[in-house]
Amino acid sequence: MTKPPHPTAGPAPSTGPPDPADRAAAISISGVTKRFGAVQALSGITLDFPPGQVTALMGENGAGKSTLLKILTGDHQPTEGHIVLGGESVTLDSPARARAAGIRIIPQEPEIIPHISVAENVYAGALPRKSGRRFDRAELRRRIDADLARLGFADVLDPGLLGSQLTPAQRQLVEIMRALTGTTEARLIAFDEPTSSLAEHEVEALFALIRRLRDQGIAIVYVSHRMQEIFRLADRIAVLRDGSLVGVQQADTTDESELVRLMVGRDLSTMFVRQRVATDRLVLDVRNLTTDDVTDISLQVHAGEVVGLAGLIGAGRSELALALAGDQPVHSGSATLDGTPLPSGRPGAVIRAGLGLAPEERKAQALFLQQSVRANISLVVLGRLRRSRFVRRSAERELAQHYTDRLRVRTPTIDHEVRKLSGGNQQKVVLARWLARKPKVLILDEPTRGIDVGAKAEIYQIIADLAAEGVALLVISSELTELLGLADRVVVMQEGRVTGELTHDEATEESILALAMADDIISTSTPGATS
Repeated sequence: MTKPPHPTAGPAPSTGPPDPADRAAAISISGVTKRFGAVQALSGITLDFPPGQVTALMGENGAGKSTLLKILTGDHQPTEGHIVLGGESVTLDSPARARAAGIRIIPQEPEIIPHISVAENVYAGALPRKSGRRFDRAELRRRIDADLARLGFADVLDPGLLGSQLTPAQRQLVEIMRALTGTTEARLIAFDEPTSSLAEHEVEALFALIRRLRDQGIAIVYVSHRMQEIFRLADRIAVLRDGSLVGVQQADTTDESELVRLMVGRDLSTMFVRQRVATDRLVLDVRNLTTDDVTDISLQVHAGEVVGLAGLIGAGRSELALALAGDQPVHSGSATLDGTPLPSGRPGAVIRAGLGLAPEERKAQALFLQQSVRANISLVVLGRLRRSRFVRRSAERELAQHYTDRLRVRTPTIDHEVRKLSGGNQQKVVLARWLARKPKVLILDEPTRGIDVGAKAEIYQIIADLAAEGVALLVISSELTELLGLADRVVVMQEGRVTGELTHDEATEESILALAMADDIISTSTPGATS
Protein backbone atom coordinates (compact mmCIF):
# COMPACT_ATOMS: atom_id res chain seq x y z
CA MET A 1 0.00 0.00 0.00
CA THR A 2 1.50 3.33 -1.03
CA LYS A 3 1.79 5.71 1.89
CA PRO A 4 1.38 9.49 1.57
CA PRO A 5 4.55 11.59 1.74
CA HIS A 6 6.22 11.65 5.14
CA PRO A 7 5.14 14.91 6.80
CA THR A 8 8.57 15.51 8.25
CA ALA A 9 10.63 14.26 5.35
CA GLY A 10 13.76 16.28 4.87
CA PRO A 11 16.74 17.30 6.93
CA ALA A 12 16.59 17.39 10.69
CA PRO A 13 16.11 20.79 12.26
CA SER A 14 19.52 22.40 12.02
CA THR A 15 19.65 24.34 15.22
CA GLY A 16 22.89 22.50 15.99
CA PRO A 17 23.85 20.59 19.12
CA PRO A 18 22.62 21.93 22.43
CA ASP A 19 24.83 24.39 24.20
CA PRO A 20 25.49 22.97 27.69
CA ALA A 21 25.47 26.48 29.11
CA ASP A 22 21.98 27.05 27.72
CA ARG A 23 20.31 23.76 28.62
CA ALA A 24 22.39 22.10 31.30
CA ALA A 25 19.92 22.96 34.05
CA ALA A 26 16.55 21.25 33.92
CA ILE A 27 13.32 23.18 34.12
CA SER A 28 11.54 22.07 37.25
CA ILE A 29 8.61 22.89 39.48
CA SER A 30 8.87 22.79 43.25
CA GLY A 31 5.98 22.44 45.69
CA VAL A 32 3.46 23.81 43.19
CA THR A 33 -0.11 24.08 44.47
CA LYS A 34 -2.95 25.67 42.51
CA ARG A 35 -6.36 26.56 43.91
CA PHE A 36 -9.38 27.96 42.08
CA GLY A 37 -11.50 29.28 44.91
CA ALA A 38 -12.30 26.29 47.10
CA VAL A 39 -11.15 23.79 44.45
CA GLN A 40 -7.58 22.53 44.75
CA ALA A 41 -6.42 21.55 41.26
CA LEU A 42 -2.78 20.80 42.17
CA SER A 43 -1.28 19.84 45.50
CA GLY A 44 2.44 20.25 46.22
CA ILE A 45 3.80 19.03 42.87
CA THR A 46 7.59 18.74 42.63
CA LEU A 47 8.85 17.50 39.27
CA ASP A 48 11.79 18.15 36.97
CA PHE A 49 11.93 18.04 33.18
CA PRO A 50 15.48 17.05 32.21
CA PRO A 51 16.92 18.29 28.90
CA GLY A 52 17.23 15.65 26.21
CA GLN A 53 14.53 13.46 27.74
CA VAL A 54 10.84 12.79 27.03
CA THR A 55 8.79 13.04 30.22
CA ALA A 56 5.30 11.62 29.71
CA LEU A 57 2.51 13.10 31.81
CA MET A 58 -0.37 10.73 32.50
CA GLY A 59 -3.53 10.77 34.57
CA GLU A 60 -7.29 10.63 34.30
CA ASN A 61 -9.24 13.63 33.09
CA GLY A 62 -9.34 16.06 36.00
CA ALA A 63 -6.05 14.76 37.44
CA GLY A 64 -4.38 18.15 36.93
CA LYS A 65 -2.39 17.68 33.72
CA SER A 66 -3.88 20.69 31.91
CA THR A 67 -3.47 22.93 34.97
CA LEU A 68 0.18 21.91 35.26
CA LEU A 69 0.81 22.70 31.59
CA LYS A 70 -0.88 26.10 31.97
CA ILE A 71 1.37 26.94 34.91
CA LEU A 72 4.43 26.07 32.82
CA THR A 73 3.19 28.24 29.95
CA GLY A 74 2.25 31.25 32.10
CA ASP A 75 -1.52 30.97 31.63
CA HIS A 76 -1.94 30.25 35.36
CA GLN A 77 0.27 31.21 38.27
CA PRO A 78 0.80 28.83 41.18
CA THR A 79 -0.94 29.59 44.48
CA GLU A 80 2.11 28.15 46.24
CA GLY A 81 5.49 26.90 45.06
CA HIS A 82 7.66 28.08 42.21
CA ILE A 83 9.27 27.26 38.86
CA VAL A 84 13.03 26.81 38.68
CA LEU A 85 15.00 27.59 35.54
CA GLY A 86 18.79 27.47 35.40
CA GLY A 87 18.91 26.93 39.14
CA GLU A 88 16.94 30.09 39.90
CA SER A 89 13.31 30.64 40.77
CA VAL A 90 11.46 32.46 37.98
CA THR A 91 8.03 34.08 37.72
CA LEU A 92 6.08 33.14 34.59
CA ASP A 93 3.18 35.54 34.94
CA SER A 94 2.19 35.55 31.25
CA PRO A 95 2.53 33.35 28.15
CA ALA A 96 4.96 35.94 26.74
CA ARG A 97 7.21 35.56 29.80
CA ALA A 98 7.10 31.75 29.48
CA ARG A 99 7.94 31.94 25.79
CA ALA A 100 10.85 34.25 26.54
CA ALA A 101 12.07 31.60 28.99
CA GLY A 102 12.03 29.02 26.16
CA ILE A 103 8.85 27.15 27.12
CA ARG A 104 6.44 26.18 24.34
CA ILE A 105 3.24 24.12 24.12
CA ILE A 106 1.68 22.36 21.13
CA PRO A 107 -2.01 22.34 22.12
CA GLN A 108 -4.36 19.42 21.50
CA GLU A 109 -6.48 21.63 19.26
CA PRO A 110 -4.07 23.74 17.15
CA GLU A 111 -5.02 27.41 17.27
CA ILE A 112 -5.02 28.20 13.57
CA ILE A 113 -6.50 31.41 12.15
CA PRO A 114 -8.56 30.18 9.19
CA HIS A 115 -8.49 33.17 6.83
CA ILE A 116 -4.76 33.96 6.78
CA SER A 117 -1.84 32.09 5.28
CA VAL A 118 0.46 29.52 6.86
CA ALA A 119 3.25 32.10 6.96
CA GLU A 120 1.06 34.65 8.72
CA ASN A 121 -0.14 31.99 11.17
CA VAL A 122 3.43 31.01 12.06
CA TYR A 123 4.53 34.58 12.81
CA ALA A 124 1.20 35.93 14.11
CA GLY A 125 1.98 38.72 16.53
CA ALA A 126 5.51 39.16 15.16
CA LEU A 127 5.00 39.89 11.47
CA PRO A 128 7.89 41.74 9.78
CA ARG A 129 7.25 45.43 9.19
CA LYS A 130 8.68 48.10 6.93
CA SER A 131 9.17 51.67 8.03
CA GLY A 132 5.83 53.26 8.80
CA ARG A 133 4.63 49.90 10.24
CA ARG A 134 3.65 48.60 6.82
CA PHE A 135 3.54 44.83 6.47
CA ASP A 136 6.73 43.53 4.76
CA ARG A 137 5.44 40.64 2.63
CA ALA A 138 8.80 39.99 0.94
CA GLU A 139 10.57 39.62 4.29
CA LEU A 140 7.80 37.34 5.51
CA ARG A 141 8.30 35.07 2.49
CA ARG A 142 12.07 35.04 2.94
CA ARG A 143 11.69 34.16 6.63
CA ILE A 144 9.12 31.40 6.15
CA ASP A 145 11.08 29.79 3.30
CA ALA A 146 14.22 29.77 5.45
CA ASP A 147 12.43 28.25 8.45
CA LEU A 148 10.61 25.64 6.35
CA ALA A 149 13.94 24.55 4.89
CA ARG A 150 15.67 24.56 8.30
CA LEU A 151 12.96 22.42 9.87
CA GLY A 152 12.54 20.06 6.92
CA PHE A 153 8.91 21.00 6.23
CA ALA A 154 9.34 22.64 2.82
CA ASP A 155 7.96 19.67 0.86
CA VAL A 156 4.83 19.20 2.99
CA LEU A 157 3.73 22.69 3.98
CA ASP A 158 2.84 25.37 1.42
CA PRO A 159 3.34 28.77 3.12
CA GLY A 160 0.62 30.31 0.96
CA LEU A 161 -2.15 27.93 2.02
CA LEU A 162 -4.92 29.40 4.16
CA GLY A 163 -5.40 28.05 7.66
CA SER A 164 -8.81 26.70 6.64
CA GLN A 165 -7.18 24.54 3.94
CA LEU A 166 -4.80 22.65 6.22
CA THR A 167 -5.06 18.97 7.14
CA PRO A 168 -4.87 18.03 10.84
CA ALA A 169 -1.22 17.04 10.38
CA GLN A 170 -0.37 20.34 8.70
CA ARG A 171 -2.09 22.24 11.51
CA GLN A 172 0.21 20.45 13.95
CA LEU A 173 3.22 21.43 11.87
CA VAL A 174 2.22 25.10 11.99
CA GLU A 175 2.07 24.91 15.79
CA ILE A 176 5.47 23.19 15.87
CA MET A 177 6.92 25.91 13.66
CA ARG A 178 5.58 28.55 16.04
CA ALA A 179 7.34 26.74 18.87
CA LEU A 180 10.66 26.47 17.06
CA THR A 181 10.86 29.95 15.53
CA GLY A 182 11.45 33.27 17.19
CA THR A 183 14.27 34.98 18.95
CA THR A 184 14.40 32.65 21.98
CA GLU A 185 15.59 29.07 21.67
CA ALA A 186 13.16 26.43 22.94
CA ARG A 187 14.20 24.75 26.21
CA LEU A 188 11.00 22.79 26.80
CA ILE A 189 8.23 21.79 24.38
CA ALA A 190 5.01 20.22 25.66
CA PHE A 191 2.81 18.15 23.33
CA ASP A 192 -0.81 17.82 24.53
CA GLU A 193 -2.56 14.77 22.99
CA PRO A 194 -0.89 15.50 19.63
CA THR A 195 -1.99 12.34 17.78
CA SER A 196 -5.74 12.53 18.43
CA SER A 197 -6.54 13.50 14.81
CA LEU A 198 -3.52 12.13 12.93
CA ALA A 199 -3.31 9.19 10.52
CA GLU A 200 -0.82 6.41 11.22
CA HIS A 201 1.91 7.67 8.87
CA GLU A 202 1.51 11.18 10.31
CA VAL A 203 1.95 9.81 13.83
CA GLU A 204 5.20 8.13 12.78
CA ALA A 205 6.43 11.41 11.32
CA LEU A 206 5.57 13.30 14.51
CA PHE A 207 7.43 10.74 16.63
CA ALA A 208 10.50 11.08 14.43
CA LEU A 209 10.43 14.85 14.90
CA ILE A 210 10.01 14.58 18.68
CA ARG A 211 13.01 12.26 18.87
CA ARG A 212 15.10 14.73 16.86
CA LEU A 213 14.10 17.56 19.20
CA ARG A 214 14.94 15.39 22.20
CA ASP A 215 18.33 14.54 20.72
CA GLN A 216 19.08 18.26 20.36
CA GLY A 217 18.76 18.58 24.15
CA ILE A 218 15.24 20.01 24.35
CA ALA A 219 13.14 18.82 27.30
CA ILE A 220 9.94 17.21 25.95
CA VAL A 221 6.70 16.88 27.91
CA TYR A 222 4.28 14.44 26.26
CA VAL A 223 0.65 14.18 27.39
CA SER A 224 -1.37 11.24 26.11
CA HIS A 225 -3.89 8.61 27.19
CA ARG A 226 -2.43 6.12 24.69
CA MET A 227 -0.20 3.64 26.47
CA GLN A 228 1.49 2.34 23.33
CA GLU A 229 2.62 5.84 22.40
CA ILE A 230 3.92 6.49 25.89
CA PHE A 231 6.08 3.36 25.91
CA ARG A 232 7.42 4.08 22.42
CA LEU A 233 8.47 7.66 23.20
CA ALA A 234 8.97 8.27 26.88
CA ASP A 235 12.12 8.01 28.96
CA ARG A 236 10.17 8.54 32.18
CA ILE A 237 6.49 8.71 33.09
CA ALA A 238 4.98 11.02 35.71
CA VAL A 239 1.49 10.09 36.94
CA LEU A 240 -0.99 12.55 38.45
CA ARG A 241 -4.11 11.61 40.41
CA ASP A 242 -6.55 14.09 41.92
CA GLY A 243 -4.03 16.91 41.61
CA SER A 244 -1.15 15.05 43.30
CA LEU A 245 1.96 13.47 41.82
CA VAL A 246 1.62 9.79 42.75
CA GLY A 247 4.65 8.39 40.99
CA VAL A 248 7.47 8.87 38.49
CA GLN A 249 8.46 5.67 36.69
CA GLN A 250 11.23 4.87 34.24
CA ALA A 251 9.52 3.74 31.03
CA ASP A 252 11.77 0.69 30.63
CA THR A 253 11.08 -0.64 34.13
CA THR A 254 7.30 -0.27 34.43
CA ASP A 255 4.25 -1.66 32.61
CA GLU A 256 0.67 -0.73 31.76
CA SER A 257 -0.82 -2.41 34.81
CA GLU A 258 1.36 -0.40 37.19
CA LEU A 259 0.54 2.88 35.42
CA VAL A 260 -3.19 2.14 35.47
CA ARG A 261 -3.02 1.32 39.18
CA LEU A 262 -1.26 4.64 39.83
CA MET A 263 -3.74 6.61 37.72
CA VAL A 264 -6.98 5.24 39.11
CA GLY A 265 -5.93 3.87 42.48
CA ARG A 266 -7.25 0.41 41.70
CA ASP A 267 -6.48 -2.64 39.56
CA LEU A 268 -8.32 -2.64 36.22
CA SER A 269 -7.22 -6.13 35.20
CA THR A 270 -10.90 -7.11 35.03
CA MET A 271 -11.76 -4.16 32.77
CA PHE A 272 -12.97 -6.38 29.91
CA VAL A 273 -14.55 -9.17 31.95
CA ARG A 274 -18.19 -9.61 30.94
CA GLN A 275 -20.65 -12.42 30.40
CA ARG A 276 -21.14 -13.47 26.80
CA VAL A 277 -24.87 -13.02 26.32
CA ALA A 278 -25.30 -13.14 22.54
CA THR A 279 -28.52 -14.84 21.41
CA ASP A 280 -29.55 -16.49 18.15
CA ARG A 281 -31.98 -13.66 17.32
CA LEU A 282 -30.62 -11.81 14.29
CA VAL A 283 -31.18 -8.05 14.62
CA LEU A 284 -28.92 -6.31 12.07
CA ASP A 285 -28.43 -8.11 8.76
CA VAL A 286 -26.25 -6.44 6.11
CA ARG A 287 -26.07 -8.13 2.70
CA ASN A 288 -23.75 -7.11 -0.17
CA LEU A 289 -23.98 -3.41 0.75
CA THR A 290 -22.22 -1.03 -1.64
CA THR A 291 -21.81 2.75 -1.38
CA ASP A 292 -19.34 5.26 -2.78
CA ASP A 293 -16.85 4.15 -0.10
CA VAL A 294 -17.50 0.47 0.64
CA THR A 295 -18.12 -2.54 -1.60
CA ASP A 296 -20.12 -5.74 -1.12
CA ILE A 297 -20.26 -5.59 2.69
CA SER A 298 -22.01 -8.44 4.50
CA LEU A 299 -22.21 -8.80 8.28
CA GLN A 300 -24.71 -9.76 10.96
CA VAL A 301 -25.19 -8.71 14.58
CA HIS A 302 -27.41 -10.62 16.99
CA ALA A 303 -29.26 -9.45 20.09
CA GLY A 304 -26.86 -9.13 23.03
CA GLU A 305 -23.83 -9.50 20.76
CA VAL A 306 -20.85 -7.15 20.50
CA VAL A 307 -19.31 -7.30 17.03
CA GLY A 308 -16.01 -5.48 16.62
CA LEU A 309 -15.18 -3.76 13.33
CA ALA A 310 -11.42 -3.60 12.80
CA GLY A 311 -9.20 -2.14 10.09
CA LEU A 312 -6.56 0.46 9.41
CA ILE A 313 -7.40 4.13 8.96
CA GLY A 314 -9.12 4.50 5.59
CA ALA A 315 -10.55 0.98 5.62
CA GLY A 316 -14.10 2.33 5.31
CA ARG A 317 -15.42 1.44 8.77
CA SER A 318 -16.78 4.90 9.60
CA GLU A 319 -18.22 5.23 6.11
CA LEU A 320 -20.09 1.94 6.57
CA ALA A 321 -21.46 3.19 9.89
CA LEU A 322 -22.69 6.42 8.27
CA ALA A 323 -24.37 4.45 5.47
CA LEU A 324 -26.18 2.20 7.95
CA ALA A 325 -27.29 5.30 9.88
CA GLY A 326 -28.81 6.80 6.69
CA ASP A 327 -26.19 9.55 6.32
CA GLN A 328 -24.74 8.19 3.07
CA PRO A 329 -26.64 6.75 0.09
CA VAL A 330 -26.59 3.01 -0.61
CA HIS A 331 -26.17 2.00 -4.27
CA SER A 332 -26.86 -1.72 -3.95
CA GLY A 333 -27.34 -4.45 -1.40
CA SER A 334 -29.50 -4.24 1.71
CA ALA A 335 -29.53 -3.71 5.46
CA THR A 336 -32.41 -4.91 7.59
CA LEU A 337 -33.26 -4.42 11.26
CA ASP A 338 -35.45 -7.18 12.69
CA GLY A 339 -36.27 -8.11 9.11
CA THR A 340 -37.41 -4.62 8.08
CA PRO A 341 -35.28 -2.79 5.45
CA LEU A 342 -33.41 0.26 6.73
CA PRO A 343 -34.13 3.25 4.48
CA SER A 344 -31.16 4.70 2.59
CA GLY A 345 -30.36 8.38 3.04
CA ARG A 346 -33.01 9.00 5.72
CA PRO A 347 -31.34 9.31 9.15
CA GLY A 348 -34.59 10.16 10.95
CA ALA A 349 -36.30 7.06 9.63
CA VAL A 350 -33.30 4.92 10.64
CA ILE A 351 -33.48 6.29 14.19
CA ARG A 352 -37.21 5.54 14.33
CA ALA A 353 -36.48 1.99 13.13
CA GLY A 354 -34.23 1.49 16.18
CA LEU A 355 -30.64 2.13 15.07
CA GLY A 356 -28.39 4.69 16.77
CA LEU A 357 -24.89 5.90 15.88
CA ALA A 358 -22.36 7.48 18.22
CA PRO A 359 -19.95 8.85 15.58
CA GLU A 360 -16.17 9.08 15.68
CA GLU A 361 -15.99 12.88 15.99
CA ARG A 362 -18.27 13.49 18.96
CA LYS A 363 -17.62 17.25 19.07
CA ALA A 364 -18.19 17.87 15.37
CA GLN A 365 -20.79 15.20 14.59
CA ALA A 366 -22.73 14.36 17.76
CA LEU A 367 -22.78 17.16 20.31
CA PHE A 368 -24.20 20.65 20.41
CA LEU A 369 -21.32 22.07 22.40
CA GLN A 370 -22.99 25.34 23.37
CA GLN A 371 -26.09 23.52 24.62
CA SER A 372 -26.64 21.93 28.01
CA VAL A 373 -26.20 18.30 29.03
CA ARG A 374 -30.00 18.15 29.32
CA ALA A 375 -30.62 19.40 25.77
CA ASN A 376 -28.04 17.03 24.29
CA ILE A 377 -29.48 13.97 26.02
CA SER A 378 -33.11 14.70 25.16
CA LEU A 379 -32.45 15.54 21.49
CA VAL A 380 -33.67 12.27 19.95
CA VAL A 381 -36.68 11.78 22.25
CA LEU A 382 -38.30 15.23 22.11
CA GLY A 383 -41.36 13.80 20.36
CA ARG A 384 -41.94 11.55 23.34
CA LEU A 385 -41.63 14.50 25.71
CA ARG A 386 -44.08 16.80 23.91
CA ARG A 387 -47.57 17.67 25.00
CA SER A 388 -49.29 19.26 22.03
CA ARG A 389 -46.51 21.32 20.43
CA PHE A 390 -44.54 22.00 23.61
CA VAL A 391 -41.81 19.99 25.31
CA ARG A 392 -42.67 19.15 28.92
CA ARG A 393 -39.59 20.58 30.62
CA SER A 394 -40.17 18.70 33.85
CA ALA A 395 -40.23 15.38 31.95
CA GLU A 396 -37.13 16.40 30.00
CA ARG A 397 -35.25 17.25 33.19
CA GLU A 398 -36.32 13.99 34.83
CA LEU A 399 -35.13 11.96 31.82
CA ALA A 400 -31.80 13.81 31.55
CA GLN A 401 -31.14 13.48 35.27
CA HIS A 402 -31.95 9.76 35.19
CA TYR A 403 -29.41 8.98 32.48
CA THR A 404 -26.83 11.40 33.88
CA ASP A 405 -27.02 9.48 37.16
CA ARG A 406 -27.10 6.07 35.49
CA LEU A 407 -23.98 6.74 33.42
CA ARG A 408 -22.31 8.74 36.19
CA VAL A 409 -21.76 11.80 34.01
CA ARG A 410 -19.60 14.17 36.06
CA THR A 411 -21.28 17.54 35.62
CA PRO A 412 -22.23 20.24 38.14
CA THR A 413 -25.83 20.19 36.86
CA ILE A 414 -27.71 18.94 33.82
CA ASP A 415 -27.89 22.58 32.68
CA HIS A 416 -24.09 22.78 32.40
CA GLU A 417 -22.77 23.40 28.86
CA VAL A 418 -21.52 20.14 27.39
CA ARG A 419 -18.40 21.82 25.92
CA LYS A 420 -17.11 22.30 29.47
CA LEU A 421 -17.09 18.56 30.23
CA SER A 422 -14.11 16.24 29.86
CA GLY A 423 -13.90 14.00 26.80
CA GLY A 424 -15.05 10.95 28.75
CA ASN A 425 -18.08 12.73 30.13
CA GLN A 426 -18.95 14.14 26.70
CA GLN A 427 -18.92 10.58 25.36
CA LYS A 428 -21.21 9.50 28.19
CA VAL A 429 -23.66 12.26 27.19
CA VAL A 430 -23.71 10.84 23.63
CA LEU A 431 -24.36 7.36 25.02
CA ALA A 432 -27.04 8.70 27.38
CA ARG A 433 -28.84 10.17 24.37
CA TRP A 434 -29.10 6.75 22.75
CA LEU A 435 -29.97 4.93 25.95
CA ALA A 436 -32.89 7.33 26.29
CA ARG A 437 -33.99 6.30 22.79
CA LYS A 438 -33.71 2.57 23.68
CA PRO A 439 -32.23 1.41 20.35
CA LYS A 440 -32.22 -2.16 19.09
CA VAL A 441 -28.86 -1.61 17.37
CA LEU A 442 -26.16 0.80 18.54
CA ILE A 443 -23.06 1.56 16.47
CA LEU A 444 -20.16 3.00 18.46
CA ASP A 445 -17.38 4.54 16.36
CA GLU A 446 -14.14 4.89 18.39
CA PRO A 447 -16.11 5.14 21.66
CA THR A 448 -13.03 5.66 23.89
CA ARG A 449 -10.86 7.87 21.67
CA GLY A 450 -9.21 10.66 23.64
CA ILE A 451 -10.55 9.66 27.06
CA ASP A 452 -8.66 8.49 30.12
CA VAL A 453 -8.32 4.94 31.36
CA GLY A 454 -10.82 5.30 34.21
CA ALA A 455 -13.49 6.67 31.86
CA LYS A 456 -12.69 3.85 29.43
CA ALA A 457 -13.48 1.29 32.09
CA GLU A 458 -16.85 2.96 32.66
CA ILE A 459 -17.61 3.00 28.91
CA TYR A 460 -16.75 -0.71 28.71
CA GLN A 461 -19.17 -1.44 31.53
CA ILE A 462 -21.91 0.54 29.76
CA ILE A 463 -21.30 -1.57 26.62
CA ALA A 464 -21.51 -4.77 28.68
CA ASP A 465 -24.74 -3.59 30.33
CA LEU A 466 -26.31 -2.75 26.96
CA ALA A 467 -25.39 -6.19 25.59
CA ALA A 468 -26.92 -7.79 28.70
CA GLU A 469 -30.13 -5.87 27.96
CA GLY A 470 -30.25 -7.41 24.48
CA VAL A 471 -28.96 -4.48 22.40
CA ALA A 472 -27.01 -5.48 19.28
CA LEU A 473 -23.71 -3.56 19.28
CA LEU A 474 -21.30 -2.82 16.44
CA VAL A 475 -18.09 -1.33 17.88
CA ILE A 476 -15.48 0.33 15.66
CA SER A 477 -12.09 0.74 17.32
CA SER A 478 -8.48 1.25 16.29
CA GLU A 479 -7.31 -0.16 19.65
CA LEU A 480 -6.90 -3.87 19.13
CA THR A 481 -6.78 -4.66 22.86
CA GLU A 482 -10.18 -2.97 23.14
CA LEU A 483 -11.71 -5.09 20.38
CA LEU A 484 -10.16 -8.27 21.74
CA GLY A 485 -11.60 -7.57 25.17
CA LEU A 486 -15.06 -6.42 24.12
CA ALA A 487 -16.07 -8.34 21.01
CA ASP A 488 -17.81 -11.68 20.60
CA ARG A 489 -16.71 -11.59 16.95
CA VAL A 490 -14.40 -9.31 14.96
CA VAL A 491 -15.11 -8.34 11.34
CA VAL A 492 -12.05 -6.94 9.57
CA MET A 493 -12.12 -4.42 6.70
CA GLN A 494 -9.46 -3.25 4.27
CA GLU A 495 -9.92 -0.60 1.57
CA GLY A 496 -13.71 -0.69 1.71
CA ARG A 497 -14.15 -4.47 1.75
CA VAL A 498 -14.53 -7.17 4.40
CA THR A 499 -11.40 -9.32 4.39
CA GLY A 500 -12.39 -11.75 7.12
CA GLU A 501 -14.25 -12.55 10.31
CA LEU A 502 -12.85 -13.99 13.55
CA THR A 503 -14.56 -15.51 16.57
CA HIS A 504 -13.58 -14.30 20.03
CA ASP A 505 -11.31 -17.32 20.46
CA GLU A 506 -9.70 -16.91 17.01
CA ALA A 507 -9.05 -13.18 17.32
CA THR A 508 -5.51 -12.06 18.20
CA GLU A 509 -3.64 -8.88 17.34
CA GLU A 510 -1.67 -10.84 14.74
CA SER A 511 -4.72 -12.42 13.08
CA ILE A 512 -6.57 -9.08 12.93
CA LEU A 513 -3.58 -7.24 11.45
CA ALA A 514 -3.05 -10.01 8.88
CA LEU A 515 -6.61 -9.47 7.61
CA ALA A 516 -6.40 -5.67 7.90
CA MET A 517 -3.33 -5.68 5.63
CA ALA A 518 -4.47 -8.52 3.37
CA ASP A 519 -3.94 -6.59 0.12
CA ASP A 520 -0.47 -5.48 1.22
CA ILE A 521 0.49 -9.06 2.01
CA ILE A 522 -0.80 -10.28 -1.34
CA SER A 523 0.86 -7.49 -3.34
CA THR A 524 4.25 -7.86 -1.64
CA SER A 525 4.30 -11.66 -1.92
CA THR A 526 3.18 -11.86 -5.55
CA PRO A 527 6.08 -12.41 -8.02
CA GLY A 528 6.78 -9.26 -9.97
CA ALA A 529 4.83 -7.06 -7.56
CA THR A 530 6.24 -3.57 -7.13
CA SER A 531 6.40 -1.78 -3.81
